[in-house]
Amino acid sequence: MRRHLLLAAAVMAALTAVPAASYAQGRRDPEAEQRKQQEEAAKKRKQKEEWGDNQAPLKALRNAGPCPYVKSLYDAHRYVEFKDNREASAAVGWSGEIQGISAGCEYKDDQPIQVTVEVLFELGKGPQTEGRSKTYRYWVAVTDRNRTVIAKQSFDLPVTFPEGEDRVYVTENINQIVIPRAGIATSGSNFEVLIGFEVTPQMAAFNREGKRFRLNVGQASATPNP
Repeated sequence: MRRHLLLAAAVMAALTAVPAASYAQGRRDPEAEQRKQQEEAAKKRKQKEEWGDNQAPLKALRNAGPCPYVKSLYDAHRYVEFKDNREASAAVGWSGEIQGISAGCEYKDDQPIQVTVEVLFELGKGPQTEGRSKTYRYWVAVTDRNRTVIAKQSFDLPVTFPEGEDRVYVTENINQIVIPRAGIATSGSNFEVLIGFEVTPQMAAFNREGKRFRLNVGQASATPNP
């Protein structure tokens, strides 16, 4: 807002100076013209000192190329605990699912890529849970796309369910994911950012097969997701 007010004041000063300058030129008074030039020069110097040279450059908003692809890993996008390893809705303990991911990035010249990610988690309490608190764990990995993992870090996600509630939503903001670049020609499309729960082999297999729970003639069964 302050910048806009300064610009508006400068525009008004320029507009009001036009008639006076024209009038002075019409009379062809050399002394008046010289005084006017001196006043305008002083005014420009003052403006330059107040908000010209000291003005910080605007941060670039355009990237040098595309952003890395950010997604959840299918084998780890859901978390479902099973009591006694029984894949049945009555045997489910704590559960969770990554419901949405939004991301943005910024880089230019040969600078590293800076990625920010927002993840929406849906977390649940099954019939086999005890208490109302659970600490989930999830990880974020940066990969050289479709090849190797460059870096990976795990995070705790502590959750307390309100009394009488069996489902909560939590949004996690992951800032300052920094990806170095080999050179100016290396774009964000060379990298992926993957997100997932820390799951057991059984959970990973359950997710990989696309299984979901549904009621069938009063009996719970796990069926592949069509």
